[in-house]
Amino acid sequence: MALSLRQGEILEIARSEGRVVVEDLAARFGVAVQTIRRDLGELADAGLLDRVHGGAVLRAGVANIGYTERQRQNAEAKAAIGAACAALIPDNSSLILNIGTTTEAVARALLGHRNLTVVTNNLNVAQILAANESCEVIVAGGSLRRSDGGLVGDLTVQVFEQFKVDLAVIGCSALDAEGDLLDYDLAEVRVARTILRQSRRRLLVADAAKLGRQAPVRLASLAELDGMVTDRPLPEPLAAACAGWGTAVHLA
Repeated sequence: MALSLRQGEILEIARSEGRVVVEDLAARFGVAVQTIRRDLGELADAGLLDRVHGGAVLRAGVANIGYTERQRQNAEAKAAIGAACAALIPDNSSLILNIGTTTEAVARALLGHRNLTVVTNNLNVAQILAANESCEVIVAGGSLRRSDGGLVGDLTVQVFEQFKVDLAVIGCSALDAEGDLLDYDLAEVRVARTILRQSRRRLLVADAAKLGRQAPVRLASLAELDGMVTDRPLPEPLAAACAGWGTAVHLA
């Protein structure tokens, strides 16, 4: 199902809050309640929501608790980061978006772009960009990680090795004081490293909450990237290191 922009936003509200109410949505979008009921009916027919009295709820199994919680964390900052990153991406370009709620925010901000080719191992990104008829979406194969809709494994690596794109936009679980990007899943990190190799330019999208977090697997260094999009200034030592590396820091 190709979602309309409004339906995509309704689904994101449901993912964030767990439930949507017809009258609230009608007021939010400035449309008739009958229009919202039709949207909810179509989302239910697509298996994305369950209708309940007065609205709808997120269908069990669409996203697990951990993933939904990550979506809720710093949602406004991620949306701002997504918009700022999208502003750096020209029309008529090719890019890779990997697993993560912030890269999904980038995908939502790309719905107005034209003539993009997007390769992704994130089923949520693919679903979001399906609403952009001017965007060619290529989904990498691999083993499905049901917790967040990510695809990982040797097959995923092999698919990405077939491409050389203009830009990679990646996320991470943590960013330490030395500028190292960290994550939890070694299989995901192997895929992300391949993504970086197959891209001419490389951007990290990460909100300030990632700074100071700990994760066991090193993905890369900011020194290896062309830039980072975040919502707050970096600590001075890391900002100075980025300046020395030539890694641009873009503030949303």
